[in-house]
Amino acid sequence: MPTITTAIRFAETRDAAALARVHESAWRGAYAGLIPHGCLNAIVQRRESSWWQRAVHSGAGILVVEFGGETVGYATMGRNRTPALAVEGEVYELYLKPSCQGVGFGRRLFGACQKLLRERSLDSHAVWALADNSMATGFYERMGGVVVAEGEERFNNMALRKLAFAWPD
Repeated sequence: MPTITTAIRFAETRDAAALARVHESAWRGAYAGLIPHGCLNAIVQRRESSWWQRAVHSGAGILVVEFGGETVGYATMGRNRTPALAVEGEVYELYLKPSCQGVGFGRRLFGACQKLLRERSLDSHAVWALADNSMATGFYERMGGVVVAEGEERFNNMALRKLAFAWPD
């Protein structure tokens, strides 16, 4: 009987095409109907394979989750980018292919992000999510995040409310 493994590891340049595919499927799954279609297409097109190669090569904190040898999700993290938030680190993105959501990969990937941030002395951390993305907001609530701030993200002439979830140290 074959064994199917799951692994979380740092992204490598060889992962660029897979990261672009996961990004596209996750963003289209999460944001179709929320983000205006033209803006969503532009965001997806910007994150093609060469963008991911540059990000990995630059040393960005990118973790990938593999299941059965296939990249099914990723997360990016680093220092907090919002001075108004009293946290040190930030999970910038955490996305899974829609077909791989709800089975525990997100929980494992988020835990790996938290561990890595702590190892880098970024004990308290935050993540932003669009308020209307109930999958994301529900996930971060279940992970113990507390809403500490609100903001807005603009897509052309449309403003969408976003929430900052925090995990104090």
